[in-house]
Amino acid sequence: MSRISRTLGIALLALVVALLPALPASAITGGEPDGNGHPNVGLILFYSPDGRFRCSATLVSPTVVLTAAHCTDGTLGKTLVTFQSVIAEQPPSPFPVAANPAAGYTQAELEAAGYLSGTAYTHPAYSNFTDLDNWNDVGVIVLDRPLTTITPARIAPATYLDDFGQPTLNKTIFTSVGYGTEVRKPESGPQKPQPMTYPLLRRFAEEPGQKLTDQILQVNGNLNDNRGTGGTCFGDSGGPTFHGGYVVTVTSYGYTGNCRYLGGLQRVDIPVVQNWLATFGVTFG
Repeated sequence: MSRISRTLGIALLALVVALLPALPASAITGGEPDGNGHPNVGLILFYSPDGRFRCSATLVSPTVVLTAAHCTDGTLGKTLVTFQSVIAEQPPSPFPVAANPAAGYTQAELEAAGYLSGTAYTHPAYSNFTDLDNWNDVGVIVLDRPLTTITPARIAPATYLDDFGQPTLNKTIFTSVGYGTEVRKPESGPQKPQPMTYPLLRRFAEEPGQKLTDQILQVNGNLNDNRGTGGTCFGDSGGPTFHGGYVVTVTSYGYTGNCRYLGGLQRVDIPVVQNWLATFGVTFG
């Protein structure tokens, strides 16, 4: 069974890029274009045995980009990284095709196309969506060349979210950022809202907290909830959620195909995650 088909029947939050067939996944629906609001949040693009996919990610040191494990596990070759806020208003995307898709990208071809390149690493205790108590949906891209023109985001101190028990959690607003699809009505045809890949750009949405576990923060991504402005959707996987100036989670999963319900976010303030990130020289707080 492939990596993508093992995801509990809930939506994997990576999306096939450009005109490839869409796979089940969870982007900012609702919300607003980010512009220069979060310049350290980027898009990553990579090949796996199942095809080519995009996710979102965050620069957390000059050499480390934080994302989700399901955006790194099984990566072939190098990962493309860009922090451009607007990628494309209309198809096609500007991204290069690997000379050998079966081997993935090379550093040389990505840099020749004007993109950053890096190597993907997956948390060794990632459970591939099979163990709620040991989710660990965290990965990193280690850049081949340090990036010094963008200030890295700060990851929250250890157990930061433990202070947000109920009823405080439901009153707390978190900000998610990513390059995922936007759910809206198409310009023609049936007017049922659906995920739209283009325009492909960085967006953000504000979401109220809903549930907290030792591994996961769930938020209410319903754009009709007047406490927030939207939620995550296809392509936002691995993107950050901020609170208090810190990255507190990465986007992990969603519950519906139209991205209008709860969003599941992997905590990055827990020891099992921070101890591993520290091996790449990442600091916290």
